[in-house]
Amino acid sequence: MSRMRTIAFQKIVNAVADLCIRAAYELPQDVQDAVRKALQVESHPGARKILEQLLDNARLASEQRIPLCQDTGLTVVFVELGREVLVRPPKDRPNLTLIDAIQEGTARGYEEGFLRKSIVAEPLYQRLNTQTNTPAVVHVSIVRGKRLGLTVMLKGGGCENKSRFNMFNPTETRQNVSRWIVETVKNAGANACPPFVVGVGLGGDFESCCLLSKKALLRQIGTFHPLPFYADMEKDLLLQINAAGSGPQGLGGDTAALAVHIETAPCHIASLPAAVNIECHSHRHKSMEL
Repeated sequence: MSRMRTIAFQKIVNAVADLCIRAAYELPQDVQDAVRKALQVESHPGARKILEQLLDNARLASEQRIPLCQDTGLTVVFVELGREVLVRPPKDRPNLTLIDAIQEGTARGYEEGFLRKSIVAEPLYQRLNTQTNTPAVVHVSIVRGKRLGLTVMLKGGGCENKSRFNMFNPTETRQNVSRWIVETVKNAGANACPPFVVGVGLGGDFESCCLLSKKALLRQIGTFHPLPFYADMEKDLLLQINAAGSGPQGLGGDTAALAVHIETAPCHIASLPAAVNIECHSHRHKSMEL
């Protein structure tokens, strides 16, 4: 049996802090490419101007090392933890875990990156700000091998607020499911800062379907679902969403969305769960492997 690989707690803290800062400052290249592609075919002068401004904003944020958006988001961390990996805690704090490292890294990244701290400790009573942007939401998957993969997404409140879940009857048609997805995106309107990246989860159960829709956002723009049925559905949904004419920032145009990504999972014979997770044009995420 191979020896376990040990990763120091502080190395994970440093990695998460770096990912938070870079995600806030650097718009991913595939998003920039999608905006440029939309700019080439956008027929509305006002919409073209907005798309140009989005690209200018991305350039200035990267060059000046300032956030792409004032809403620096809820930190969502996807972890792929190799089963042969151990996290070595500090000697003076031997009970700390991988999750503790992620939370420390998030707090440090938001402090050092001068990022707005937007998390309240509980949702309904006093809603007091935690002052650290923690706790981050962490999803851990156990994988084979000795790798530790980290993906940080900074999820803005405006677009997250417009995300939706629905439990369809299992006899529902593709047409009706597609209609609900398109209406969900249309109803998001300007409040969610289009043009969007739209993540769709189909299948699983109540909670895993929503997670599927969020994971769908991380797929590279320009790629499609491996099954032709869903790949065709992604393309058709994007056409329908953009044909509605709401355009960038909801001010009219051909570009309400840059991509629609569908992720699927097995589900119960009596169920057809569907979730839409909307992401704004400031689609901020970074990945690293330790």
